[in-house]
Amino acid sequence: MSDSNLNPQPLPPQQPAGYQQQYQGAQPGWNTMSIVAFILSFFVNIVGIILGFIALNQIKRTGEQGRGLAIAAIIIGFVSVAFGIIFAIIFFASLGAAMSNYNYN
Repeated sequence: MSDSNLNPQPLPPQQPAGYQQQYQGAQPGWNTMSIVAFILSFFVNIVGIILGFIALNQIKRTGEQGRGLAIAAIIIGFVSVAFGIIFAIIFFASLGAAMSNYNYN
């Protein structure tokens, strides 16, 4: 047997958890436009879509977080517009059918 097995070398000092994250550079913050676009896509669809595209361009340029929110705002906005168009078509078709069955006597 060798003496190295009986007296192992001490481990180098360990850095506390989170130490490396502290000095890796701060993560860029959230893109405010993407948050606003996401919220507005539920209420004002067209504005949410437009702001979503603007936010994507800003995120590409700045590297901020919020790409998922911007994409979600665009998708939600387009789906809401599509549902609105379908609803309008069904509503006016039903209204036209009801008016054609109405007797004016």
